Amino acid sequence: MNGTIFDVAKLRPSIIGTGLIALDVVINEDVRASPRLWAGGTCGNVLTILSYLNWQSFPIARFGEDKAAQLVRHDLQKWGVCLDWSSLEPKGETPIFLHYIQKNAFGNPVHRFVRVCPQCGTTYPGYKPVHATVAADIATHLMVPQVFFLDRLSRGALTLAQSCANQGAIIVFEPSGIKEENLFNEAMALAHIVKYSQERLVNIDAFNRSSGPLLEIRTMGGAGLAYRSRIEKCSTNGWQHIDAYPAMMLRDSAGAGDWCTAGIIHTVGRGGIAEFCLMTPEKLYEALCFGQALAAWNCGFEGARGGMYEVSKEVLQLEIKSILDRHLEPRLASIERLLETTDGEPDSDVLQEICLTCRCSRDEM
Repeated sequence: MNGTIFDVAKLRPSIIGTGLIALDVVINEDVRASPRLWAGGTCGNVLTILSYLNWQSFPIARFGEDKAAQLVRHDLQKWGVCLDWSSLEPKGETPIFLHYIQKNAFGNPVHRFVRVCPQCGTTYPGYKPVHATVAADIATHLMVPQVFFLDRLSRGALTLAQSCANQGAIIVFEPSGIKEENLFNEAMALAHIVKYSQERLVNIDAFNRSSGPLLEIRTMGGAGLAYRSRIEKCSTNGWQHIDAYPAMMLRDSAGAGDWCTAGIIHTVGRGGIAEFCLMTPEKLYEALCFGQALAAWNCGFEGARGGMYEVSKEVLQLEIKSILDRHLEPRLASIERLLETTDGEPDSDVLQEICLTCRCSRDEM
């Protein structure tokens, strides 16, 4: 493999996605530093990473005017994500996740997610899908993407996915659970690629269906991933396994799965479903390895997309090549950056600013 895997055609491929887009508040409990405020959520991360890799990314969402939404918009725009379809009616409050990172007794990083404001105890807003009637209307106006991504199910999300599938898009479904079985079965029948964590979904057997995904990917953390394929030229006889790449430095594993997903899409999704169905075994293996390498690389940074803020794209390419070639060296520059972040005081006002309850209480005083 070489650097050309990062290259895309002059006519940039496009991805439309709907699902969880949230504000990530990344807090290292072992250092004195202000929280990092970044756009997050599975859909948010995948679309932002692909924009970073020179795709055109279009989230379909219901951003409101709350402080968290403003911060998410600002970060998405920083990375070139197009927000034309991100403020659909009725607008909703933005989901917020606090990401606490600290080291355990063995010196290994531990990541925990919190959805409750530590200042007032209020539970942060949850995900709100695009309404079905709104989705049906905008489906008639969307440009034709190479890929459509969804990670949360609703009638509106499936309407959008079906419309894009009808125009030749690859449908990528990344479920985090099964809540409504009817919608889940529809998504499994519609999707071309289904990727999920073994820890979250252990009872999926999509290939026992008369129709279903052409490619099923099951991630297993440090144990790598398994996949099975019904793509004509690279059909498999049962599950195949690919080992995980070791991280150059382990600082935080959050977001590794999102980088893996983006890497796979980046490699196999550029030509839509027509090219995807002609994929060779070598191309499929390259895509899965690339996704795994990006996941390992991301573990060297704090937060789901922390590497995008710390190193240049040129450094990313060099380090991914080293991971793929298994020529691993400690990332000394990152160690220096980590030490530099220990200066300063945590900004407690940040948590009050993003919590609507805290802001209302403050304004009433």
